[in-house]
Amino acid sequence: MMKQTLISALVLASLSAPAFAAREAGDFIVRAGWAQVSPDESSEDVLGAGEFSVDEDNQLGLNFTYMLTDAWAIEVLAATPFKHNVSLGAFSEIAEVTHLPPAVMAQYYFGSDKIRPYVGAGINYTYFWDEEFKSNVSGALTDLELSDSWGLAAQVGIDYELNQNWLINASIWYLDIQTDVEFNQTLDMSQPEHQNIKTDIDPWVYMVSVGYKF
Repeated sequence: MMKQTLISALVLASLSAPAFAAREAGDFIVRAGWAQVSPDESSEDVLGAGEFSVDEDNQLGLNFTYMLTDAWAIEVLAATPFKHNVSLGAFSEIAEVTHLPPAVMAQYYFGSDKIRPYVGAGINYTYFWDEEFKSNVSGALTDLELSDSWGLAAQVGIDYELNQNWLINASIWYLDIQTDVEFNQTLDMSQPEHQNIKTDIDPWVYMVSVGYKF
């Protein structure tokens, strides 16, 4: 429901944007608010048990925008670290992983009034750490590690300017995240067998925030 409401709000606002000069080249905008990473994951078959699944997480989202002109801008997406539980087929929450997915975007803003819809495209770098299996599979699966990822990113968003400095924002991001999930599998008393599972996480990121322009 939250996702549908946010998408509907972005579409309606973009269709109703009037015309009024609200910002100019050299303006700097800082936004902070609620951000949800919702993975659209897929992977190779894992040990005959199916694919990995990754749950969503909510954190403090941050972005920093510099207006190059009154319509073109550069934005950096940041956040506090996201932590996800990983499941495998019928085995729920077998692992936990933490990551940060900063992205740099080139943006174009439509209209020139208090309501400013925009689109953006750029590049994402995702850094993984604190990967670990949980006690329900420890011993059989060990030494979990995810490779860092470079990928494309895209976004659509809208600003509503409350006054000369303050605004509210809603935005949706899509991040292309591909990683190699590596771990060791031990059956009975045999030697550990190394596994490498190619996994796409490809999350949608939903963000609602308050911004300050100066």
